Amino acid sequence: MTKETMIGPIDMEAMLQPETDLERKMLKEEDFFKGLMWGTPRYGHPEGEIYKHILEVFDNIEQLDISKPMRRKMRLITLAHDTFKYLEDKSTPRDWSKHHGIYARRFMEKHVDEPTLLEIIELHDEAYYAWRLDSLYHEPEASKQKLNNLLKRVGEQLQLFYLFFKCDTKTGDKIQAPVKWFEQRVKGIDIVKL
Repeated sequence: MTKETMIGPIDMEAMLQPETDLERKMLKEEDFFKGLMWGTPRYGHPEGEIYKHILEVFDNIEQLDISKPMRRKMRLITLAHDTFKYLEDKSTPRDWSKHHGIYARRFMEKHVDEPTLLEIIELHDEAYYAWRLDSLYHEPEASKQKLNNLLKRVGEQLQLFYLFFKCDTKTGDKIQAPVKWFEQRVKGIDIVKL
């Protein structure tokens, strides 16, 4: 147990069990650690703090039959994806340059040089937003454009994006409709059950 990864009674290393030097290093960075501790119970995230959500996603990753390199990428995406929600500006109108995915990407650019991995971290909520445009706001053309942009940017790592989206959505009390919608519309993914 180190001072850098502890706050109060929570030992973040013990909780998240980092598997690589990079994961351990991330947990020791103050702004990252602050993000892990952020959050209160809310719709979609009844668990509250970000680190608790990460644990749920990690549990889902454990259910997948994937290679070690794929698992390493999934864990990095999971650790970073929501950790900077505490910085996000949600004022209206939204400034999308201040989305937590952008902050997460900027943080991870200091640690990894894998362009598609960085794209997935930045765009991890885009499939949900595309579903929302189609299903809630009845804007099918805007939805199609957002989905096509996402698919173009994740490119050959579509399966990685999909697996993360599925693992992330199968947490808390999130509705599963966005994943089902994605599975019905996107060709070239191997659908998994969790």
